[in-house]
Parts: sequence; C-alpha cells; structure tokens
Amino acid sequence: MSAAGPNALYGAPSPQALYDEAYENYRAYLNPPLARVMKLSGSPVEVRASGTTIWDHAGKAYLDFAGGYGVFTLGHSHPRVVAAVREQLERMSLSGKTMFDPLVGRLAKRLAEITPGDLAISFFANSGTEAVEGALKLARAATGRTKVVATQNAFHGKTLGALSVSGRDAYKAPFAPLLADVVHLPYGDSAVLASALADAAAFVVEPVQGEGGIVVPPLGYLSAARAACDASGALLIADEVQTGLGRCGMLFGCERDGIVPDVLTLAKGLSGGVVPIGAYVARRTVWEAAYGRAPLLHTSTFGGNPLACAAALAALDVLRDDDLVRSVHARGRRLLQGAHRIAAAYPEVVREARGLGLLVGVELRSEGYAGTIVPEMLKSGVTAAWTLNMQRMIRLEPPLIVTDAEIDTALAALRAAVEVARERLGDLNGANVTEHSRAST
Repeated sequence: MSAAGPNALYGAPSPQALYDEAYENYRAYLNPPLARVMKLSGSPVEVRASGTTIWDHAGKAYLDFAGGYGVFTLGHSHPRVVAAVREQLERMSLSGKTMFDPLVGRLAKRLAEITPGDLAISFFANSGTEAVEGALKLARAATGRTKVVATQNAFHGKTLGALSVSGRDAYKAPFAPLLADVVHLPYGDSAVLASALADAAAFVVEPVQGEGGIVVPPLGYLSAARAACDASGALLIADEVQTGLGRCGMLFGCERDGIVPDVLTLAKGLSGGVVPIGAYVARRTVWEAAYGRAPLLHTSTFGGNPLACAAALAALDVLRDDDLVRSVHARGRRLLQGAHRIAAAYPEVVREARGLGLLVGVELRSEGYAGTIVPEMLKSGVTAAWTLNMQRMIRLEPPLIVTDAEIDTALAALRAAVEVARERLGDLNGANVTEHSRAST
C-alpha cells in the first residue's frame, strides 16, 4: 500500500476524500477553531511515519523537526521497540493488576539504575502531566506542607495541579481558582530561592524551559536550587519530561549541574515514541514518608501497563546500545550553529537562537513572522512548531537519530522560510502583532 492509499483503517477512496473527512471530523467533533487554523496553515493528514520521516495523505514526505514536541527520541516506529510491543501484545495486552507484572518491575529497576544518585522508587502513569501530578502529591504527603514553588513561564502540563505550577496565565485563567499556595519565581534567578522555599513542600523546575521558549538557565542554577531545598526541607522536583533521556546531550538535564533531585519526572521519549507512558522516580525516603503506610493512596489503572513497559525497556536498550546520547552533542552543535548563522543573516526577523543538545529554539522579533515561517517550512517538507508559552519561538526538536544531512536540509528550509517572511511582511518590530499574525495565515 502506498502512503496515500486506502486500507481497512483509513478507508477513504482517495487522498482528497481522506483529507476532507479528517478536516470535517475535526471541525465538527474535535476542535472547530483548531481545525480552521490547521487548514489555513496548510496542515496535511499524516498517514505513515518511519524514522525521521512522516508521509501525508498525498504521499509527500516530511522531515520531522517538530518531533512530537520531544516524543520521538528514536524516530517514528523504531523497529526494535515495535517488535517488543508486538511480542507483548501477542502475549498479554493489559495487566489485571492483581498479580505481579515482571515488566513493570524491570522498568522500575532500570530507571533506578540510570537516574541520578539514589533515586529508586518509580510510579508509572500515562503522560507527563500525570507524572507531575503524582510528584506534587508525593511532595505534599511526604513533607506535610502545602506550598509549592515553581517558575514563571514554566510548562508542566494541563491537568489541574500541573497547570497550577505552570507559568502562562492564558492557559490558567479559564480554570481559576487553581491550587492554592503556589508561588512563581523568575526562572534562572538563584537569589530569590532561599526565601521563597523557606516553608515550601517542593520546588518544581525544568532543567531547560521548553515551552517557555527554550530557555537555558545559568550554570549553577540547579545547584543553588538543590542547596536552598536542603536548607528549607523542601523537595526538589526536576521536570525532565522534555529534557530527559538524551535530549540535552546528557541522559538527564539536571546532570548539567551535577545534582540529584528528590523526584524526577519523565514521559515523552520514555517509550521511544511508540506507547504513551509517564513516570516519576523518587528517593526511597521520600516515597516512604508519603506512602510507606498507605500504598494505594495514589494509583493508576493503565499506568505501567505491559505494552508501555515493553516499549520503554526496548527504547532504553536502543538509547544505550546505539550510544545516542553521545551523538546528540555533535548533532546539537551543528543545529545550533546553523540557527545562529540564520539569526546573523536576518537580524530584522530573528532575535536570537539558543538551546542545549537537540532542543533548539529560534526566537523571532514578532509572532507575525511565525505564522509565515512554520507553514513555509511545511511546504519545503520540514515540520517545525511553536513553543506553547512563546509563540514567536520556532522549536527545532528532531529525533536523536537525526543525521548531519537531515539537519542541513532542515536549516535550509528554515533559512528559505525566514527569507519569505522578511520579503512578505517586512519589518514587524513595533507593529500590531495580532493583525500581522492573522494576515500571514
């Protein structure tokens, strides 16, 4: 079957019919305003993916530099991970939860072996936001305190607790009041930590702010956070949902400062982009303080299911066997240096490029440019995305298996898109961003 052809799942008689069906279903039954935005921006229908490539309903191939916002660390449908899931599916798809499951135990042991320091006890969920929810509950139960400290412009998820510690008001205001006793501090500012954490249950922080605009903190920031938490009795929660498992050129982003958090959250790339899974890993003393006498206070029906655990175990094997973390250094440097060259060539459009490893952002001088650049890159066969909290930031987050040639292709598409944006929109500095954003779509 071709990438665009029908089959038992997709069923449409033609590529156009499949597109029309998908758009109408989104418009009528899923998210009407999002459907309109996607159609205006030229979004096709994805029907197949492998490695770093996605194919649409018409058979066109796209180099995936959006990367599922960090999910596809091993690319799409890595054969070793798919094979592990297929084998497990034929054996047993879901656990009945009344008996021991060897796979979830093996995965918990593996995470204890590879996470920093004495992190030892894992709880498995189905997403990053669930992992953060679990970590927040753990912190309150373990410390007996309620106050949680987070950072401005952070992103930790969109369930109620995770949203409460996130930093963009636009996502929070419709659901107010959220969790009480949450304080937000400037990200990267060590001087304010000690006083804010004096009576806190936890400080939750991303080693690099992803959705906040690919913001890399000063070296020593997490070390200062560790010291402030130690002095106050607060727990340090490292949200590694996006930065963990090699994304930043080290296995975990907190290793940049050489610290051990009390709790570390994971998701996105944990299963190599095949089956959704989330987790937090905690110090044994923290877990015992919270749940040592009440092991069923926090549970998940689907968390740690056999398919997800089989995928995660295989994905961790690939990450190790292919030495992918080491390769991220060179690939990330190539990507960031190329982005710096584009920023230097088009200073009226690009404010700066920044990042760590294969988490790179290109900050534009106006949101209006983004409405042209992302669709233009798509026309050139490269996917990219905005960051949720800063929509003038173009995120480049390819799979860790990306090649030098693919990086060069993506950079060429970005440069061409920036050129189109400059020619089409001119200088937007100081202009009405909303009007230009609408015009560009």
